[in-house]
Amino acid sequence: MPTYQYQCTECGEGLEAVQKFTDDALTECPNCQGRLKKVFSAVGIVFKGSGFYRNDSRGSSSSSTPAASKSSDSSTSSS
Repeated sequence: MPTYQYQCTECGEGLEAVQKFTDDALTECPNCQGRLKKVFSAVGIVFKGSGFYRNDSRGSSSSSTPAASKSSDSSTSSS
């Protein structure tokens, strides 16, 4: 469950609440019964680079082609 940050518009008190996505937002300050507003901040994770699929999941062009089969050796030896 995500943690949301709230700040009171009356007393300036800040608080954190662990809530489900489906829960309603908090509206009343527990200290002074003032109005709470949700505080948004920067995301704690940053992806850098040119991308996952481009660098990590795809190999070089030679590794993506299937290996040659050795069926020609077995067909010539059965005469």
